[in-house]
Amino acid sequence: MRGAPGAEGQPVLTPGQTRSLIFILGTLTAFGPLSIDMYLPSMPAMAVDLDAPTARVQMTLSSYFIGGALGQMLFGPLSDRFGRRPLLLAGIALYVLTSTLCALSSGVEMLIAQRFLQAIGGSAASVLARAMVRDFFSGDRAARVLSLIMLVMGAAPLVAPFLGGYLLLWFDWRAIFWALSGFGAVCFVLVLAVVRESHPKERRIRHGLVGMLGMYGRIIRHAGAVGYLLANATAYGGMFAFFAGSPFVYIRLFRVAPENYGYLFACNVIALMAVSLLNARLVTRLGAHRLFALGTVLVALSGMALLFTAITGFGGLPGIVIPIFIYVGSLSLIGANSLALALDRFPQAAGSVSALSGGISFLYGSLCTGAVGLFHDGSALAMAAVIAATGLLTLVLQIRLTR
Repeated sequence: MRGAPGAEGQPVLTPGQTRSLIFILGTLTAFGPLSIDMYLPSMPAMAVDLDAPTARVQMTLSSYFIGGALGQMLFGPLSDRFGRRPLLLAGIALYVLTSTLCALSSGVEMLIAQRFLQAIGGSAASVLARAMVRDFFSGDRAARVLSLIMLVMGAAPLVAPFLGGYLLLWFDWRAIFWALSGFGAVCFVLVLAVVRESHPKERRIRHGLVGMLGMYGRIIRHAGAVGYLLANATAYGGMFAFFAGSPFVYIRLFRVAPENYGYLFACNVIALMAVSLLNARLVTRLGAHRLFALGTVLVALSGMALLFTAITGFGGLPGIVIPIFIYVGSLSLIGANSLALALDRFPQAAGSVSALSGGISFLYGSLCTGAVGLFHDGSALAMAAVIAATGLLTLVLQIRLTR
């Protein structure tokens, strides 16, 4: 999958190559959604089977976010120095191994540890797929391609809760991790057979490890980049809070059957995909920053609406589902555009920018999921409060730090 060099040394791809690349990179970015969303319906059953309290089971989610953050921040700068493909294959191999060990876990503590390692392996796929986008595209076109990749990626969270729910119905929660191991193995073969190196030696950063990690300092000190990265992280923190709280809110509080949890989850994925398609159509006309700013306003308003319904009980289950639908859909205006705008500031360090974006998001996400577990009282209030706080913080960051 190579072409002749174009602007900024980027390969020129044929339309067919571009479509294939978008599909493959979208599949690689599905590691995170599948690893998170597929096992969400099983969390209440997992707590019973492992004889573990709710807070400890939710730690399997927090440990995944922490491992994902560290993995992305490691793989990103290393790929700027050594190339994308070897690290991508190594990460996927680690993911397959640890997914198998998750399925064999005998206690919640072992599962927490294996989820941490699973995330480190899976993070290579997500961070390097985003970096490869910048290897081939720039500016608003990169934002458009990232939006299209989110459409491909959207198929993963659309089917994952359904698949997880029915695997739980037919087998048990361990079957979910066997399925994840199989998915990783298929992706390993696909990358080995089809994907070629996108970051040639002449474009690589020549620093040692200290210099590569020092790139993070340069990015953080760049106000025009860090504002977009922080706003993206806080916005997605609300979705991570939804991941942690919704299984218990929907299944225990509102008595939704585990196999039907996926239908409510799918509503959010449909919103995410629809707005991604809309963003891809509008971004070259309206500009990435303008659409990003609109997204921050929407997450703030929908977060406050969710908190109101959680406190008052207004609307019952629809009163929870509808604001979350708006919040998650609005993330498509924030994620692709903020990352494209940040990547344009450091085109030769796309791996580091992508890694820092994912790392900050996952670290903040682990705080959000931890807060939901810590303050969970059997109601929707803890989840709603965290989502509302992240929405407001995202709007503040957009106003104060970005232009």
